Amino acid sequence: MDTMTPAERSERMRRVRGKDTKPELLVRRLVHGMGYRYRLHGRLPGRPDMVFSRKRKVIFIHGCFWHRHGRCPLTRWPKSRLEFWKPKLSANARRDRRNLRTLLALGWDVLVIWECELGDLTGLRKRVSRFLG
Repeated sequence: MDTMTPAERSERMRRVRGKDTKPELLVRRLVHGMGYRYRLHGRLPGRPDMVFSRKRKVIFIHGCFWHRHGRCPLTRWPKSRLEFWKPKLSANARRDRRNLRTLLALGWDVLVIWECELGDLTGLRKRVSRFLG
């Protein structure tokens, strides 16, 4: 049972952003601080969050809930309206896998950074550094 009225739920969902999310901004600051320059939301399959054209590398910053991050605790199912949410969220994950395969086939290297990984910035910095080399 939803604890919010339909109007309150609508307002809450309206505030969910597709671009310029807090995790995205955090990773952008980290990567920029490392000296790398990038383009935002390139016109490639899946609209990657960060595109490094010369290196043919892209970074996606995924929210664990929205993109279904395996067994992550943030990947819980909503408690209400599962008939709506299950197909929607499952389709997000399928679309992500399809976009990943397409990018790899086009010769792009892909790094996916999950929301739950942002707690360890030192490890994330190392991972991004290895990826961008």
